[in-house]
Amino acid sequence: MTEALDPGARRAILEAVDALRDDAVETLARLVRHPSTLGNEAGALEEMAGLYASLGLTPRRVPTVPEELAAHPGFSPPLISYAGRDNVVALHRPKTRSGRSLALQGHVDVVPEGAADMWATPPYAPEIRNGRVYGRGAGDMKAGIVSYCMAFKAMRLAGLQPAAEVQLQSVIEEECSGNGALACMLALPRTDAVIIPEPGPGMDALYTAEVGVVWAWVTVSGRPAHVRDMQAGVNAIEAASIIAAAFKDYEREMNRAERIHPAFRGLNHPVNVNLGTIEGGEWNSSVATRCRIGMRVGVMMGYTARQTRADIEALVAKATQHERLRGAQVKLEFKGFMADPCVFDTDAAIVQLARRSYAETTGGALRDYPATGLTDGRFFTLYQDTPVACFGPDAVDIHGIDENVGLDSMHGITRTIALTMAEWCGVERI
Repeated sequence: MTEALDPGARRAILEAVDALRDDAVETLARLVRHPSTLGNEAGALEEMAGLYASLGLTPRRVPTVPEELAAHPGFSPPLISYAGRDNVVALHRPKTRSGRSLALQGHVDVVPEGAADMWATPPYAPEIRNGRVYGRGAGDMKAGIVSYCMAFKAMRLAGLQPAAEVQLQSVIEEECSGNGALACMLALPRTDAVIIPEPGPGMDALYTAEVGVVWAWVTVSGRPAHVRDMQAGVNAIEAASIIAAAFKDYEREMNRAERIHPAFRGLNHPVNVNLGTIEGGEWNSSVATRCRIGMRVGVMMGYTARQTRADIEALVAKATQHERLRGAQVKLEFKGFMADPCVFDTDAAIVQLARRSYAETTGGALRDYPATGLTDGRFFTLYQDTPVACFGPDAVDIHGIDENVGLDSMHGITRTIALTMAEWCGVERI
């Protein structure tokens, strides 16, 4: 246990954070300009390597190797190759190890921007409006990454550094598998705690629990025909729609009150089935030959991703018996998330310290947030028994149009991380 932070050191660190505010905004803008969607993360990762180097740390690449991860219970089937997409980490080592170690982790990958013409400003041309930064990934979660980097930089600007090992991790695929986080967790020493500054839903929030997620892909191959003889064919798009409708019945079943974990009580509809992608057909006047739908199925605590996979397999098998699918071929695949749900230990010392630091630096309180999505925090909680404080700035419309994050909120989270790190790790003079 480290000693309480000296008031002079506390003041110096907070003043340094304040002095870095413009730097933080500029750094966030640089990160947002990288369109780091799946497979295109290289630019953002290189930016992070440069940022770590500017903190006086040596960046290191950590590859994601499916063959080395496949046997781990947290592994998810990958969507694409990992070549040229290595995670970037950096390690701070103190002169004298006297405090508790800490990992600061965040993901650089972002979801696709959707219809770019619907954005008020281009999604990868960040713009500040009314104290908020707009751009894809600004909230989820490049602002959080900037916060933890500026928190570390502020300590050094104050002439201090953590008196314990601190890991800084920039990972890929939080949005589709989590395999980047898993690779880094296994490649680096276990720390005493982890901070992940994931965004809050329109408020500064602390994650208390999160659902699991399974990604499934259903491909229906029908029998093509000219539309004048459509009854002689099997329309793959219509057949896929029948299967999709069956998943909505499953969604209703999984949201029955008796299935909901206490962490989500009072939250309307926490288990969601999302039909995220559809592709198929060849010609408006031809009966569609093939249709592929991609879906995301939520998993409530008390259930596992593997059980959900079995449910999906049974559901699809039953749906193929529908009379309008006679003659169709149905292929089911699982690629992407195979993630279990988890509950975070909100009584853990790192969480209590983060709450207190937030109150001291902002005058407010972190709101509890049981998330109907997921984060990389599950890996440390489920497979390493490492306490996780997952909290971040207020973000609006993440995964939507005109995603944005509040600069005052980001600044408050930076101050919170800086004080939490200083007290958790202890400090020493550079």
